Amino acid sequence: MIGITATFWVSLLAISYADIGYPAVLWLLVRFVVPGKRSDAGQGAHLPSVTMIISAFNEEKVIGEKVENAISLDYPRELLEIVIASDGSSDRTCEIVSEYASNGVVLRHHNGRTGKTACLNRTVPLATGSIVVFSDANSTYDRGALRALLHPFQDSTVGFVTGWTRYGSRNEMSAADALGIYSKLELRTKELESHLGSCIGADGAIFAIRKELYLPLKDYDINDLVIPLSINQQGYRGVLQPEAVCLEKDAGSPREEFQRQVRITSRTIRAIMNYRRLLNPFRFGLLSFELFSHKLCRFLAPLFLVTLAVSNLLLAGSGGYFLAALIAQGLFYVAAGTAASVPNGGLLSRMAATARTFVVVNAATAVAWVKYLQGETYTTWSPTKR
Repeated sequence: MIGITATFWVSLLAISYADIGYPAVLWLLVRFVVPGKRSDAGQGAHLPSVTMIISAFNEEKVIGEKVENAISLDYPRELLEIVIASDGSSDRTCEIVSEYASNGVVLRHHNGRTGKTACLNRTVPLATGSIVVFSDANSTYDRGALRALLHPFQDSTVGFVTGWTRYGSRNEMSAADALGIYSKLELRTKELESHLGSCIGADGAIFAIRKELYLPLKDYDINDLVIPLSINQQGYRGVLQPEAVCLEKDAGSPREEFQRQVRITSRTIRAIMNYRRLLNPFRFGLLSFELFSHKLCRFLAPLFLVTLAVSNLLLAGSGGYFLAALIAQGLFYVAAGTAASVPNGGLLSRMAATARTFVVVNAATAVAWVKYLQGETYTTWSPTKR
């Protein structure tokens, strides 16, 4: 019985640490222990040359809007190279991009279907800018996002900078952004990590690096985690720039969103395993703590959810706290299952949506582990229905 009780408490603490405890520890470190490392360089510093690489595969429905958005950004046009990296697009994507050749937009069409990462390996070396910005065809930047994204590079210790994505329209909060507390918590976590030293990972739709720090990736690598980890390993840090915002429309159906989460998580697990040397605290110190807490602990949550439920079932017969905990777990999962039928707008709706997101994210993580163990690499992708 002691072992089962210990399993219950360890599982509960592990789940709580991944989503609540770790951000709390970061806040305490920033507040009382480690001085912040934010750059205080002035806004009037020299503007670097930039290459924005927009990854695309059969994006004829959105590529024109994306190129127009890139051209309209508040950044000197002579310092901004816009490159479309087409991964064997077979629709009108390349034709539409070619219409902007007179605006200096460069098309890099790579024959065959090799995947986003393989295309980046072939495109980045050809970039003319000292800073490379990675973006997606279905995301649009706020007009001042690029200037904001580049500002932290005035600090010579910064190797990469990430912005963040807001989902839905500019005037509405969509169901996708009703990740609500999760998206806000992730943003706050990256911000705290930035104050301490380096944040973990980047937003694939809006992040930038110093070109000389780019090292060729494996075709199956997830670029918005592996590139930052590679830069960390070279001794540079990464920071979140909250003012660098891009907008992305909702991903397709809930099923498509679930499959996207599985794909991203499986590739992230593979990246962590390939870079497991960074988990050595004696060599990488704070970075290893952040990688372990931010990524690995969160990905182990499905295991702890199962052990929590099983141990709670075995302990419920003793009544008291354990019976109450079992009832609370049951109500939580009922709320998650009925979230879609709860009227929008109220506190109950937000609580149910949060419960549903928690369950869906952990279910996707569990499936991702299966895909990883089966050897699935996900080198290519397809645009969601929009």
